[in-house]
Amino acid sequence: MKNLAKHLPHYLSLIGILLAGTVAFSLFSYDRAFQAAVAIATAVSYVVWGLIHHLLHRDLYLTVAREYIVVATLGLSIVFSLILRP
Repeated sequence: MKNLAKHLPHYLSLIGILLAGTVAFSLFSYDRAFQAAVAIATAVSYVVWGLIHHLLHRDLYLTVAREYIVVATLGLSIVFSLILRP
């Protein structure tokens, strides 16, 4: 339980990033280009959040950074496949 309290501010900020991205994506459903920009900004924010989180906890390794980049890239692939479909 103590470990959760230690990480809670970090996870709340991550939830805020992802929630803001989801809301912006939904609000701008009429503009596919802006949706793409929101998706990219959310993915970049996710990667930066992960790097900062692990850097602060002194467990940032190349494999961890790669994992965040791969997850963000997969998410962008899914979003772009939905945005760009005819």
